[in-house]
Amino acid sequence: MAKTCSAPENLFPILDQPPAGTTGLARMAAEAVHTADGHQIEFRAIRTRSILNRSVSRRQLSLAWSINPYRGCEFGCKYCYARYTHEFLEPAQPSEEPTSEDAIQPWAQAFERRVYMKQNAAWLLAQELRRIDPEDEIAIGTATDPYQPIERSACITRSLLEVFAQRSGYRIGLVTKSTLIERDVDLLRDVARRNTLVLHLTITTPDAKLARILEPRAPRPDLRLQTVQRLRAAGLTAGILCSPLLPGITDTAESIDRMAKLAAKTDASFFAAEPLFLKSCSLPTFRSFLSEHFPHLAQDYERRFASDAFATPQYRNQLAILVQRACRRYHLPTRSTYAILTRTHGAKPPASAQPPLQQALFA
Repeated sequence: MAKTCSAPENLFPILDQPPAGTTGLARMAAEAVHTADGHQIEFRAIRTRSILNRSVSRRQLSLAWSINPYRGCEFGCKYCYARYTHEFLEPAQPSEEPTSEDAIQPWAQAFERRVYMKQNAAWLLAQELRRIDPEDEIAIGTATDPYQPIERSACITRSLLEVFAQRSGYRIGLVTKSTLIERDVDLLRDVARRNTLVLHLTITTPDAKLARILEPRAPRPDLRLQTVQRLRAAGLTAGILCSPLLPGITDTAESIDRMAKLAAKTDASFFAAEPLFLKSCSLPTFRSFLSEHFPHLAQDYERRFASDAFATPQYRNQLAILVQRACRRYHLPTRSTYAILTRTHGAKPPASAQPPLQQALFA
């Protein structure tokens, strides 16, 4: 696939520093330069001091560093746990009236309507890689999709991969819902020759109708499955994350089995599926989704997430058993945690006649 990038001026590596006196994310967001508009979406170029971020998570993530080339995401997934990150970009506003906990906050809505593109990303990465241990795992796309539609022209993710292609010995994982990753197959192969690279395609459901209301601006599930197959044919380690599993919607044995069967048909390197978790920033948006499309499940979700954003250990274990059974049935390696890992293997070797290209995957 041909690469076509027309990045806004000053979006890529330069030595400019933020204006003197700049403090806080809200100040940086206010100074972000408007660059373009999409369908009900505004794009801004934002200065940033760092592109590598320390990762701390309750979800058993073993990765040490994460990279998110963008702030905000066009896909608009109803369960997205990263909406809270836009709260820090909005100046504090005194409220005359108390806000209902069911109300969708303006910053949560802005997460999918105002996307910030990080300036100097590749230059920053080149500098910061000098200071980290190459054995530390680096995950690209933990909070926002690195291949959301604006990447087609902005090419920030591509610029980061170009940096990794000139380095050796790093452990890199990338997660996306986008078929746009196919554009960079040749570059991904270059990265994989010198580093450990594991690609993760999130396919929450094979049901196109459900996917359209759950992930309204992400590519269709069948197209994502096709992308996995093409990545595998290119000799890359690429698997499927069937996450999150939604109680009463996609968490049945039949649903998991169907997804695993499709994963096997694509020659996926692995298959993983984990339960939904709902952070407070996600609840109003997801409640609205349930109210409109699955009102009979609303009370069950209120009970499940009344006191904790995470599923109970018992429920997690039940789902893990279903996933393991499906993987055994279709001879698919699985993953042991949520993490975008490079170390948990069992993954199939790349589907290539060539020698393997792989050594075995917020801000």
